[in-house]
Amino acid sequence: MPFASDIANRRAQLKARVSSGPIVLAPGIYDLLSAKVADAAGFSALYMTGYGVNASLLGRPDAGLGTYRDFVDRVRTISEQARTPLIADADTGFGGALNVAETMRGYELAGAAAIQIEDQVFPKRCGHTLGREVVPMADMVLKVRVAKDTREDPNFQIIARTDARTTYGLDEALKRADAYLKAGADILFVESPESADEMNAIGQRFKGAALLANMVPGGRTPALSAAELGSMGFRIVIHPGACLAPAVAAMGQALKHLQMTGDVKGTPG
Repeated sequence: MPFASDIANRRAQLKARVSSGPIVLAPGIYDLLSAKVADAAGFSALYMTGYGVNASLLGRPDAGLGTYRDFVDRVRTISEQARTPLIADADTGFGGALNVAETMRGYELAGAAAIQIEDQVFPKRCGHTLGREVVPMADMVLKVRVAKDTREDPNFQIIARTDARTTYGLDEALKRADAYLKAGADILFVESPESADEMNAIGQRFKGAALLANMVPGGRTPALSAAELGSMGFRIVIHPGACLAPAVAAMGQALKHLQMTGDVKGTPG
């Protein structure tokens, strides 16, 4: 099947890039239009952001409101028409270990090149908000093991994210990341470190492992360039708001122009 063959090639391509570099720079996309625009730009990967999916589909915040079906359908739609390897957010895996197994099967068949699962309690919250709670470490370890045992293509990478830093401190986050790596995660994502020193500490602790950094303007993590992150040992950097925030701003400007002038002539952009 051409689609299956193409997806297999994308997964192998992404895995090789993560392993050997240069650093993967992945803009956040949330629907087919944003995916096609980013696809044409020639990035090494795209990142399907859960925040963006919830916002574009439901007009609601990143609070676990989108369902497994909402997300897997969007993975399939994007994968079928974009050529770039897709890293896909799967929130908490949409439930317990059995749900994670179903999510893995669904995302793999839908064409994702990598899947991200986090250790927050359900319903989850945006990764740069205060007061986030995490499940017991053993529960997330089980999810990672189930994810590894369920996948069929070994190049379909598992990203394990921990949200422990904000509420429980960096040491707890590092402890969890280490446990998730030992359970079979391919890529580690320590969410919302709060300084460059903390990011360096993550890179030093997991030297040689594949690390992902999340750049959120105005978030808890300092904004660093891909080059800076690469020098710290990170292999992937995602920018979840790269498409959504500018699109919303542009729509606001265009509508204000229409309201003030009564036509669209000279609309910004």
